[in-house]
Formats: sequence, structure tokens, C-alpha cells
Amino acid sequence: MNKNLKKILIKTKKQVFTEISGNNSSNLKGEGYDFLELREYEFGEDIKNIDWTISAKMNTPYVKVFHAQKELNINILPMLSGSMIFGTKKIKQELVTEICSILAYSSIRQGDPFSSFIINDKLEILTKKSKKLATIANMSEKIYEYNPLGKDIDYKLLYNETFNIIKKKSILFLIGDFIDVKDFDLKLLSKKHEIFVIIVRDIFEEEPQELGNNSFIDTNNGFKFEGVINKSSIKDYKAFIKKNDHELYYHLQKCNVNFTKIYTHEEPISKIITLVNR
Repeated sequence: MNKNLKKILIKTKKQVFTEISGNNSSNLKGEGYDFLELREYEFGEDIKNIDWTISAKMNTPYVKVFHAQKELNINILPMLSGSMIFGTKKIKQELVTEICSILAYSSIRQGDPFSSFIINDKLEILTKKSKKLATIANMSEKIYEYNPLGKDIDYKLLYNETFNIIKKKSILFLIGDFIDVKDFDLKLLSKKHEIFVIIVRDIFEEEPQELGNNSFIDTNNGFKFEGVINKSSIKDYKAFIKKNDHELYYHLQKCNVNFTKIYTHEEPISKIITLVNR
């Protein structure tokens, strides 16, 4: 295994098991650990749930109702296009690996199984439903070593294939840079699943500097070309990114999808904690 990947796994495991705590409680009413409410006893209910102290004071039987503890279906979906092999402080693909590792360790820590997929111009199953720590290493290695050069994101495939393959109501984590989202649509998928979106960017992608004339490669299709990065082209590019992100945020909010943005120079753990606890 790559030494840098080993460092990522050690780091993220330590962060999750020291900084993230607690179990997930559903809003379902049933036996469990977290107290929900007191209400009057109804005929046929289990008498072991009667609160005898409150019942004596109120002169009528009251029962304790708890949150039902249930297992969540977690699905981790890194969206790996050619643009993932860019970064100034850290390659975006490395940051995506770190984020996926944190999400997987968090799932297992809470007793929930996770599955993982890679999305670009096809949907590829990385790991099947599992609670094993070894599965995290397997998933992370595949993401870290994946070659996304020449691949682009097919957003129609994203919601069509995901809708068909993930049949049970689940929590979906979509991780990508979400640049050029004209076909991005989560309306149908968000009605079936709870979705969290994690936008991965390098600061240079939003605040580029003048570089003059240069040779470039479009990593999504491999096309080579000559170009110039000057004040005029930077102005046009920033206008594109601003419009792209405005449309992206508006769509996510409309679909009630929680999201966050993490840059390659940032530590992802705190933003992930904030995201899932909203």
C-alpha cells in the first residue's frame, strides 16, 4: 500500500474515533436507548415501559417512549473525473480519498454498514455493504489509485443508475468538484434518499492567478491546447464559476440537500462533522 495512503488511513481513523461520537437515532417510536416522551398507557402495551413514579403522582399509568435505534444504509459516492488530478496544496483526488475514509470510519463507528461506488461516465461498485475495517482500506486504495484522466461526469447516469441500484432508503454522500453542473438534477433522487453533497475544490480554481501563455491539457477529455491566463480570461472564468455555483447551491437548497465545500488546503474533519449534524 502507498505510504501516503497509509498515513491518510491512520489519520482519519484516529480523528473519527476521537472526535466523532454518538449513535444515530431515528424518529421512529419503539424500544431503544434515547428517551423521547412520556404519555398515558394504552391497553395492550408492554407494562415494563410504565414509569411507576410518574404514574403514582398522576394517579394514572404513564409509559416511557424511546427513539428506535435503527441501522442506517450509508452509500459513499466519489465522483472522479479528470479534474480530480489537479491541486496546488494537495491533489483533489487525495482529499476525496481522505473524505471517503472519514465517512466510512464514521459509519462503522456508529454500527452502520457502508457501500461505495465511483461515478463518472459509468457507475462502478467499489465495495459492497460492509462493517469491516478492512473494507475501508480496500475502498480508499481503489479511490486513491484510480485513474480518472479522460473521464467526465455523466449526471444523468448518476441519478438514473443510483436510483435503480440503491433500492432501500439510504444516506448518500456525493463527493466531487461539481464544476459545470448544467445537467445536474437531484429532484427525483432526493425524494427517495437523504443526500449530503461535499464539494471539493482547490482555491486556485476559484481565485486563479495570471500565468500568461501556457500549454494546457483538458484532463476530462485529454485535449491539448495553447492558451493564456490573463486578467480578461480570469474575469470570464470567475463569472462562469460564480454562475455555476449559484445554480448548484440553488438546486441543492431546492432539493433540501445539505452541502459543504472543502478546499485542498483545509482539514476536512470539522466541516464533515458540521455537515452531518445540521
